Amino acid sequence: MVAPPSDAIDVVAEEDSSKRRQILDGARKVFMDLGFDGASMNEIARAAGVSKGTLYVYFADKNRLFEAIVEDEALAQGKVAMFNFDPLRDPETTLREFGQTYMALMCRPGGGSWIRTVMAIAERMPDVGRRYYANVLEKTISLLAEYLEVHVASGDLAIDDCQLAASQFMEVCKATLFLPFVFQAAPAPSADRIGEVVDSATRMFLAAYRAK
Repeated sequence: MVAPPSDAIDVVAEEDSSKRRQILDGARKVFMDLGFDGASMNEIARAAGVSKGTLYVYFADKNRLFEAIVEDEALAQGKVAMFNFDPLRDPETTLREFGQTYMALMCRPGGGSWIRTVMAIAERMPDVGRRYYANVLEKTISLLAEYLEVHVASGDLAIDDCQLAASQFMEVCKATLFLPFVFQAAPAPSADRIGEVVDSATRMFLAAYRAK
């Protein structure tokens, strides 16, 4: 039996990846519009522009499809959030720029709908919630904590628990921004408003943790 040429295999792989992306994009919209319970495989197939049979070739059921979207979202956020944790940068500049980038990511258009969807299904599918937390939130906390540890060692900061301090800073950056946005009580905050809140969070953090 003659093996197919490598360029033919590449084309098939590219088409397969493109079809999977098409399905994920359609499914994401349906889940965000209708929620997990309201979404059906029929509706997802229509939104993705594929047959129901094709949908099942790629995903065995709705649970597997939702899990794939969670993983895809985690990867996408990792690519978007290019935080600069260069250890040579001073803490004030780094914290302020990180906070602004982080909040712009958390409050981006469509971000609230996705977070609400994940939160709603986490009780029923705890593994999905845990993976999303580990791959998106916990990973970011750890990156910031590692940066803080460098500046504790250099004497710039005085922090006993850098994981806690990193979490505290991220939570204070959310004040008045994230909850109104995610519960649709307010539109996505402007860059100026994010800047004001993050500046305040940075001052509070350094007042507590800057080495005396």
